Amino acid sequence: MASPCVRQCCLDQRDMCLGCGRLLNEILEWGSADHSRRRVICHAARARLPQRQG
Repeated sequence: MASPCVRQCCLDQRDMCLGCGRLLNEILEWGSADHSRRRVICHAARARLPQRQG
């Protein structure tokens, strides 16, 4: 599974990437995560993006 990174990396005060919606710990975990975990991370990130606080 490809990374959801959209190369707009900037973390907000909650350590959420404003580009892809992942949390810092999820970004760091991505390289060692299995396919199932990556799907969970992507789903959570997509759900977070509309709630971002810029």
